[in-house]
Amino acid sequence: MRAPVLVLLLSLLVVPPAFAAEAVAVRRLALLVGVNDGGPERVKLRYADTDARAFSQVLSELGGVLPQDRVLLTDVDRAGVLDGFERVRKLAEGARTSGARRVEVLLYYSGHSDDEGLLLKGQRMDYGELRRALQGLPADVRIAVLDSCASGAFARRKGGVARPAFLVDSAIQVKGHAILTSSSADEASQESDRLGGSFFTHHLVSGLRGAADVTHDGRVTLTEAYQFAFHETLARTERTQGGAQHPNYDIELAGTGDLVMTDLRATTAGLLLTEPLEGRLYVRDAVGTLVVEVQKVSGRSTELGLAPGAYRARRELGGSVSETAFTLKEGVRTPLSPGDFMSVGSEATVMRGGAGGMSMSSGGRVLLPVNLSLIPAVSTNQLRAGDAQVENRFALGAINGGTALRSGLALGLLGNVYGAEVEGAALALGFNVAGGEVHGAQLSLVTNVAQQGVAGVQAALGLNLSNGDVDGVGQLSLGANIARGGMQGMQATLGLNVATQDVTGLQLALGVNHANGALHGVQFTLGVNSVAGNMTGLQGALALNRAHSLSGMQLGLINVGGDVTGMQLGLINVASVVNGVQLGLVNVSQEVNGVPLGLLTFEKKGQFHLEVFGSDLQLTNVALKFGGKHLYTTFIAGIGPDDRFQRFSLGLGLGGHIPLGSRFWVDVDAAGSNVLSTDNPFSDNTGNLLAQVRAMVGFQVMSRFAVFGGPTYNAWFTWGDPGFAKLSTLPVRSHDLSTTRRVQHWPGFQLGVRI
Repeated sequence: MRAPVLVLLLSLLVVPPAFAAEAVAVRRLALLVGVNDGGPERVKLRYADTDARAFSQVLSELGGVLPQDRVLLTDVDRAGVLDGFERVRKLAEGARTSGARRVEVLLYYSGHSDDEGLLLKGQRMDYGELRRALQGLPADVRIAVLDSCASGAFARRKGGVARPAFLVDSAIQVKGHAILTSSSADEASQESDRLGGSFFTHHLVSGLRGAADVTHDGRVTLTEAYQFAFHETLARTERTQGGAQHPNYDIELAGTGDLVMTDLRATTAGLLLTEPLEGRLYVRDAVGTLVVEVQKVSGRSTELGLAPGAYRARRELGGSVSETAFTLKEGVRTPLSPGDFMSVGSEATVMRGGAGGMSMSSGGRVLLPVNLSLIPAVSTNQLRAGDAQVENRFALGAINGGTALRSGLALGLLGNVYGAEVEGAALALGFNVAGGEVHGAQLSLVTNVAQQGVAGVQAALGLNLSNGDVDGVGQLSLGANIARGGMQGMQATLGLNVATQDVTGLQLALGVNHANGALHGVQFTLGVNSVAGNMTGLQGALALNRAHSLSGMQLGLINVGGDVTGMQLGLINVASVVNGVQLGLVNVSQEVNGVPLGLLTFEKKGQFHLEVFGSDLQLTNVALKFGGKHLYTTFIAGIGPDDRFQRFSLGLGLGGHIPLGSRFWVDVDAAGSNVLSTDNPFSDNTGNLLAQVRAMVGFQVMSRFAVFGGPTYNAWFTWGDPGFAKLSTLPVRSHDLSTTRRVQHWPGFQLGVRI
């Protein structure tokens, strides 16, 4: 999902009506930026760069921007964007020098952002910096288009509020600015695989190509383009998972004249949708890219500005679907009428010429129920249909191939290769390849590939690859499973599981599980689990669990999380903010709102103190106390100059910290120490253990200085001859446990300072 927003900022004057016939010399420049990568905490987009190229193309064909005056940037960071601004600034200065009376600059950005600025590969370019960069361009007109997350905040900083979907036309000399957003700052907008881009940019480009020209004057104004994009985006997002988008804007314009964005007469070819034609039309170019989508109303004609070339149009009307193919030629306006379309309904038709009497599928393909093949070039498909697009219901051969497998079965000794969708089951000893989506199963011993997604199962001993979403049973292999989209289901392998977007379900591996988006479910492995987004559920690994943030549980030798709500259980636990429990040998965090239980706990907002104190045991003791806000670990060392440095002690304690108001506190702990002789500290003949229960009442004199004191109760267990009759200067009680073992116990005290 790609979060909201389209911002158009126009300063100063308007675009003149016809670029080729202006009375003044005008130079239009464009900076176009598309960045899919917003950083490790953001889901990687698919179409931000595609949107930037589509916007660049419409500006080149209809918007009066020459190729040498376009700066197109993809996959750049903050420094790359600033470098783009510098390149445009030099172009603008050069235009002034060459005699242009007016210089107009347009910025387009597609990618991630939040309410503070643009997010570029983990770096931020805040809106203040963006404004300064725009204002620093020496231009008469400045237009900025931002299709990104929460960039409604960019408009809001200038006082923008939610308003109805209209713009007031001003006249020929306009000064000021207009800020428009495709949705409010707290709404999400989505990318669409069907559109191959974001909803708002797609409909804005369609409008600029002529779908928004309601006055039929061959020009598309800002008002027309915005209203068209507003209504189409709202209608097409009302039922999506991300929800409807409600554009807002803030306008401060004064003057007269329309803000013309594109001139349909600027292209030498065009498509004329005649008056009788009606329905929703989808126009795709020769490579299948959707270039225009428009709801055509009967009774009035609509002209679309398109480049010369081959196209296909699909019309949806009253539940029926029809298609046509046409070619736009240089210098010709090509009309399109209802009679040009051929129905592609489910009924079988007869193809006129070229395939004598063969049935056609619902997509205009030749339907051959059975295909027998050695290889695709030597098959009954080739013999009967030649190079036409073919659908099969059943295929049997060494390597089967065709356009699509529809509701059928393909059995290939070596492999099955289909250029489009596979619906049913493709089984092979070697490989299965589908150029479109797989609805059903791909089963092989080596490799399965689906270019657009899987709704069903991929099972292989080697590699399963889906270049789109996986939805269904999932991917099963002994080698690797890769879903270059989201995954809803299961990935199970002995090697590697990867999903480049969100995962809902299970990733199970002996090697590595990785989700590049959020994960709602379970990851289990003997190796490494990794989630780049939020993890909701359970991570279990013998080696390492890593999640950007966690709501649930991590169970492994090493657990690493950002914000953790739940539990980390392992030998080493590392997190930012923990709302729950860290249980391990070593716990590291910035803050724990819960319980950190560990031998060594390091909390940035917890305790880390050096204590120096004297006691009835030894005159000089040093302790390092660290841990959480309420639980701590302490290392203790002491030496007694009062007994001529004949002994020293080393120990470890665990305890709790109890604040009493702003200055007083109480620490209670249990500690164990070994008392050693300075002459022979590591003698094997003797041993002892000093066990203590300590209570310390402290007073915080300054932020990093406190005094404390309190009682202790001590028990000293010895075996052999430790060389010391007793430790304390206070009276002790002594008991012989055997001829070589003794225990001494007594109440004691300690006084000291804390730094």
